[in-house]
Amino acid sequence: MYRTSLLLLICSTLSFISLAQPASRLSSDLFHQHRGGTNNTMERLYSNSSLKKEITIAYLGGSITNMNGWRNKVDSFFRADFPEFKFRFINAGIPSLGSLPHSFRLQRDVLDSGRIDLLFLEAAVNDHVNGTDSLTQVRTLEGIIRHARKSNPYIDIVMMSFADPDKTKDYDEGRIPVEVINHELIATHYNLPSINLAKEVHDRMRNGEFSWEKDFKDLHPSPFGQQLYFNSIQSLLTLDSLKPIFVLSRIEPHLLPAPLNPTAFERGKYVAIGKARKDTAWTINPDWTPTDGLNTRKGFVHVPMLVTTTPGATLKLPFKGTAVGIAIVSGKDAGIIEYSIDKGPFRQIDLFTQWSKSLHLPWYVLFDGSLKRGKHTVQLRVSNNKNPNSSGHAVRIVHFLVNE
Repeated sequence: MYRTSLLLLICSTLSFISLAQPASRLSSDLFHQHRGGTNNTMERLYSNSSLKKEITIAYLGGSITNMNGWRNKVDSFFRADFPEFKFRFINAGIPSLGSLPHSFRLQRDVLDSGRIDLLFLEAAVNDHVNGTDSLTQVRTLEGIIRHARKSNPYIDIVMMSFADPDKTKDYDEGRIPVEVINHELIATHYNLPSINLAKEVHDRMRNGEFSWEKDFKDLHPSPFGQQLYFNSIQSLLTLDSLKPIFVLSRIEPHLLPAPLNPTAFERGKYVAIGKARKDTAWTINPDWTPTDGLNTRKGFVHVPMLVTTTPGATLKLPFKGTAVGIAIVSGKDAGIIEYSIDKGPFRQIDLFTQWSKSLHLPWYVLFDGSLKRGKHTVQLRVSNNKNPNSSGHAVRIVHFLVNE
């Protein structure tokens, strides 16, 4: 059964091709790997089953997900094509966040809201910008998939790699970007559909269809770029719907293979700041807001925060798990933290980032991701040293991070 969107897609594509200068416009399907597809979602949408006609779609990503654009168009696509369904859309996009934050916030920001039927996941741009190392990318991306599938074995997941100038340069020089490699590695192992928009943007530019400077303009895409992203996503969803006949019996749980990495963060969660055993130099501000005029991110302002500006301030956090870290906001006065796990040697991490002068940036710091399962204690203290560009020693903790 052909739906409105399919007809519109065919008509608009034919129209575009007829107007194109060369008739060699690349197909979005060249940049898709359908693998297991979105069969459970499409089965529910297209079959005449007695299942309750309610579907929840979640978007987990950074600023490109959070901003108005492709995500809103996907929402409209589903509403227009399936008016008999009640859709619930969860925008879990937060600017600056990549796969490391996603793996620890998945439970609170997505799964705690109830059953999720379809999840769109993107992290390739921020994983690169934030300098997330390759091993951590594998641990976090795999952890997200396993966590989501253990929460709901029927959930369909679409992985997406968005474009940025560095990825375009990689492709120009014959390299596949590390972030794309890791997204595809995880998608292949878990039989997930994936969309390589980084490659699609590169290849279409080199095909003479548009330019970055005049059309796409930024890694936060222009309206032109947002439409391109949506068209590609819609193409994958539409082709996924072109199955011979959908039958109810095909709604089935996804297989969960053995993990690629046994230290994947599949039990990532936030631990409340009130769990810390702190000295008197720390205070909990129940409704933290900046007083220096810097910008903030949603979810990291007007929230409780564990704060100190005092060198030498200490705290301890007992926990059980294989990984531990902190989620902070890093402003222009961000300090240097020293940490020790299980009375081991202290190591330093500078909390001041290249963006700290203009933004209280949400920043996720992983202390260790390879601990033995069991009980541990992490001790933190504020260093007497500071980054020469920082105006202070502030440490503002929003959440502790633990993979149980």
